[in-house]
Amino acid sequence: MPDRMTDRVTAFFQRLGRAIGRGIGIFAAWLFWPLRAATGWYGERHWLIKGPIIVVLVCLLSLYGYFFWQTQVWTGFNPNFVDAYRWSERTVPPGQELPAAGAAPTAGTPATTAQAPAVAAAARQCQPSAIVEAAADLTDMNVNQNAWISSMVLYKIGLFGIDWDHTPFLDNKASFQRGVNQAVRRTSSELVDTLGRVRGTSGINSNLQDARGNLQFDEYSWYFGLDPFGFKTPTPSYYRTAIQKLKGFNADLSSCNATFDGRADNFVQFIDRIANDLGGTAAILRDRSENHAAGWFDTRADDRFWFAYGQLYGYYAVLSGAGADFSQVIRERNLSQIWNETLSRFRAALRVRPTVVSNGAEDGFIMPSHLAVMGFHTLMVRSNLVEMRAVLER
Repeated sequence: MPDRMTDRVTAFFQRLGRAIGRGIGIFAAWLFWPLRAATGWYGERHWLIKGPIIVVLVCLLSLYGYFFWQTQVWTGFNPNFVDAYRWSERTVPPGQELPAAGAAPTAGTPATTAQAPAVAAAARQCQPSAIVEAAADLTDMNVNQNAWISSMVLYKIGLFGIDWDHTPFLDNKASFQRGVNQAVRRTSSELVDTLGRVRGTSGINSNLQDARGNLQFDEYSWYFGLDPFGFKTPTPSYYRTAIQKLKGFNADLSSCNATFDGRADNFVQFIDRIANDLGGTAAILRDRSENHAAGWFDTRADDRFWFAYGQLYGYYAVLSGAGADFSQVIRERNLSQIWNETLSRFRAALRVRPTVVSNGAEDGFIMPSHLAVMGFHTLMVRSNLVEMRAVLER
């Protein structure tokens, strides 16, 4: 009796296995039938037809290979890249004249009357802005060291017509780049309106004005578009022009032909604008975390996370530069401790780099909430900025 029962159980699982096998075979046949049919049709065609088809397929494979490579390889990505600038060693505010090394004549070799003005003119050099340098290099990383993903034609086409942002694939780098660009855009606006002029009474610097205009350009523009219909200048071209304009302003600043107004009230406004921008991002993270908690299956969670990450990445570089440009204000108002704590908050946030972004419950074990973690770090940075603003306004 036990042997007969065992035989029945064995026979049942054998039949189940054969049924599953037939099901898989039928599904595979259905899945690959179009390919087999196309192969049969292709084999019967003349080379005048085969040739163009091969060329089209090779072009498509090359484009998708390049697109895949660009979305997965993040060239120049380094959260600690600001350490290489050694901005902490600067002692002269931007726009102020640097001490001329070896300008004073030695004993026994007095400068002649004709030589003195020429030597003084040649030796005159002013301090460039670390904020402008950071903004230019962040944009350079986005469009020169890497391809600007959001305006690539395959990114615009999407996955079988579905926007890449609505899929869990190949869109993290694009979101990161847009986050960095958001920080640079905000910075360029403040440079034009307050930092690059004196109390609003002087004229707007043309280089900064052009840089802001180019950075505000649409992030999704390719060589050709439907709205409006026709040929266009792609987004990276505008951003590369912005890099040139930012570097042009710093060159004018270095030659003492431009203005950087590093007053405390300008610093307050600059910090306030950044705090407001980060507050908006924290609200987006909170809304997604609270209302769309689908764990690993939330296809938009990675977009929100990497946009916030890119924004913090950009503002960390910009505020590190601001620490050099406004070093005198920070020192006079005894803000060194909270300033260093704010930068450490940025570094802590930039250490959060999950392989797969999950939008689960805040107390989830299997599916954590990376959006809640990033929102926490964003709000901590904002809290420090608000505290600094309060100290500066006293």
